[in-house]
Amino acid sequence: MTNSIYVKKKRPGDMVLLVLIYACAFLAVLLLVGIIGYVIYRGLPVINWNFISTAQSALEGTFGILPNIINTLYIIVITLLIATPIGIGSAIYLNEYSKGGRLVRMIEFTTETLSGIPSIIFGLFGMVFFGNFLKLGYSILCGALTLTIMILPIITRTTQEALKTVPESYRSGALGIGATKWYMIRTIILPSAMPGIVTGVILSIGRIVGESAALLFTAGSAYLMPTNWLTHPMSSGGTLTIQMYLSMTKAQYDNAFGIAFVLIVIVLAINLLTKVLSRRLDVNKRD
Repeated sequence: MTNSIYVKKKRPGDMVLLVLIYACAFLAVLLLVGIIGYVIYRGLPVINWNFISTAQSALEGTFGILPNIINTLYIIVITLLIATPIGIGSAIYLNEYSKGGRLVRMIEFTTETLSGIPSIIFGLFGMVFFGNFLKLGYSILCGALTLTIMILPIITRTTQEALKTVPESYRSGALGIGATKWYMIRTIILPSAMPGIVTGVILSIGRIVGESAALLFTAGSAYLMPTNWLTHPMSSGGTLTIQMYLSMTKAQYDNAFGIAFVLIVIVLAINLLTKVLSRRLDVNKRD
């Protein structure tokens, strides 16, 4: 008798489920390839040097997205400068210093709730609080502060999960040889968790690049080139997603697909950078 619990038994239902699983996976890949392929088909013919390196002008009848690219970079840098220290610091407190209890559960529940709120509600709050109450008006800084609230849950949760992956023996070993807790966190815990932290930060960049609803209410839609690079964050500035939305409303579909192509390239580059940095940091950590 060869009957055994280790002998695989083929059932018709298993084969049906297997076919359905492969069909769903194929459909997901097909949708992704179809969307990217159609955007490339419509957007690639629009891309040229003038499209990327100039600003649009109604007088000259030209269209360019250089100011929008600059505004997007401004918002990315300002948002990360504010959100990254707060998010990482919050995660360190929750994972390394807090002793659990109701306060920690409330903070974790709050961050999870923030991550599920629609972005347009963040835009409404940012317009009322940062724009009107703090008198920032429609400005890049107002948009960056609003996006800071949006990406804080991403950075905090990913950093917290990365810190949890560090073995407990690292902590007990460092404290056992007389290291202070902060020295242990700074020299052992954070470097070990760095791949996960970097992944969270780069994913946050992807969220910033793709955001439009919140920025419509806070950053505005101006497309002028910066005249003063230091004071430019205090002026209105439309990002790539805002300009794409405006092009669609004006039935400028070729320009919209050109911007969409640029955004897809940026998103793919961010995902590639995430994988490369994660692998490199993992290798360095093992070494």
